[in-house]
Amino acid sequence: MRYLLPFLLLAVPAWGQPRLDQFETLPYWSDEFNAPGLPDPGKWSYQLGDNGWGNQELQDYTDRNAKVADGHLTLTARREGKGYTSSRISSKGKGDFLYGRIVARARLPHGRGTWPAIWMLYSQEEPGRSGWPDNGEIDIMEHVGYDPGKIHCSIHSKAFNHIDHTQKTATTMVPDAEATFHDYELRWTPDWIETRIDDKPVLLFENPHQSWKEWPFDKPQHLLLNVAVGGFWGGAQGIDESIWPQSMDVDYVRVYQYKP
Repeated sequence: MRYLLPFLLLAVPAWGQPRLDQFETLPYWSDEFNAPGLPDPGKWSYQLGDNGWGNQELQDYTDRNAKVADGHLTLTARREGKGYTSSRISSKGKGDFLYGRIVARARLPHGRGTWPAIWMLYSQEEPGRSGWPDNGEIDIMEHVGYDPGKIHCSIHSKAFNHIDHTQKTATTMVPDAEATFHDYELRWTPDWIETRIDDKPVLLFENPHQSWKEWPFDKPQHLLLNVAVGGFWGGAQGIDESIWPQSMDVDYVRVYQYKP
């Protein structure tokens, strides 16, 4: 979710296509969003505030902009007064994962200024490492509304990050991403990270087996779902004031255990 500069990753592992049979077939952690009301407090926490979140984002994250209804979670960004409100929820401390397969089925908001994301972030800062990007981030899905249908998948680490213009990113087009639900997926093992959309590979990053600077992805991470407004990237072409409110709807989140 950190500000992203385009950097195309082309990486093919020597062992060939990652295999689905490296993961269990039934989820061991999931949320089907079938209980109307607020997000399940046993699985999700709100992240609150209007501090720009390192990207000069404009929204104030509140606990008022998330609800569960009609079988899905809705995170809504609104124009309120002179600013914006939105929602960002996290599984930290309630769903922290090391390796596995994570699938989130979602429908995205539209319009200039929207910046939805489904992503993973380190759950604990390791000794000798300084926060982000040292401890790692995996972006399963990012989308900026001024470039409709273009999905970005990325990894960030000490060696590979947008500050140094070295982050590993791949993009693909999903023309109806704002109108239809799609499966945004992460497959994560000790040797590689892969993202998929509707089971089609997008990003493939191989563990270079050098140091934590390249691969901090041997520690637990948690899941985040949010809709940002504006910012360095999401607001790069301005904000359309006529579109609000805008929502990301999530049908389910399912996590499948890795089989060593």
